[in-house]
Amino acid sequence: MKNNWSLKLDGHCIQFEGPIVMGILNATPDSFYNQGRESHIDALLQTADTMLAAGATILDLGGMSTRPGAAEIDTQTECNRIIPVLNQLKKSFPRAFLSVDTYRTEVAEKAILHGAHIINDISGGTFEPAILPVVSKAQVPFICMHTLGKPAMMQRQPHYNNVVSELKAYFMERVDTLTHAGINNIIIDPGFGFGKTLQHNYQLLHALQTFTTLQKPILVGLSRKSMIYKPLNISANEALNGTSALHMHALKNGANILRVHDVAEAVQCIQLHRLLEAAATD
Repeated sequence: MKNNWSLKLDGHCIQFEGPIVMGILNATPDSFYNQGRESHIDALLQTADTMLAAGATILDLGGMSTRPGAAEIDTQTECNRIIPVLNQLKKSFPRAFLSVDTYRTEVAEKAILHGAHIINDISGGTFEPAILPVVSKAQVPFICMHTLGKPAMMQRQPHYNNVVSELKAYFMERVDTLTHAGINNIIIDPGFGFGKTLQHNYQLLHALQTFTTLQKPILVGLSRKSMIYKPLNISANEALNGTSALHMHALKNGANILRVHDVAEAVQCIQLHRLLEAAATD
């Protein structure tokens, strides 16, 4: 899956030549990075405009924080945060591909009704299995992430005998379950920082190419996470350089989608990665 790959978006099979960037839009007051500074609709639209102009292919809109330790909000609050923004994004950027980050069936159903092209579920359909027939009926791509429990609990002493092999088995089971549910456009996401220690995260990143055997696009969400800023003894605000360094490693090992806060810099990583790939074939 390193080079050409495709997704069915808006009823059309879209071919991608190499990796793409997904920009993060947080319609939440408590995200780990921007702490809600961009959660108002006008600010989100401005951020979306900047991201698309910088080269983002997909925008990923979330209405409930899934940072470690985050508390759940009620479904209606999540919908109230997402749907008005989604409507404005569709109106302002009709050609943009829009993803909604939710594991809730009702939110996913309403988001699709209001024009979402992709559902991004941190649980891979395990928290609310009823989300699967909703996605299948709509025939939208489904991002299947791995997490070790819900955000409020996932970082409480996460343990694996072998994190790489256990995640490989998880994705094999999930792909089989999703396929049997009628979902064919599947993207996998190892879930960096979701129920993983620092060591687990780097083991997964080092072995990322292992997951290419699943023959599904791979999304990586590394942007400004604690696996970068904690070992460097810096803040999330200072973690862009480290993010870019790890993005290059992820691209080398098969990542197809970079989910990021900083689109222009991620696009630059992809451009330089393409030059390295071209040099290797000369």
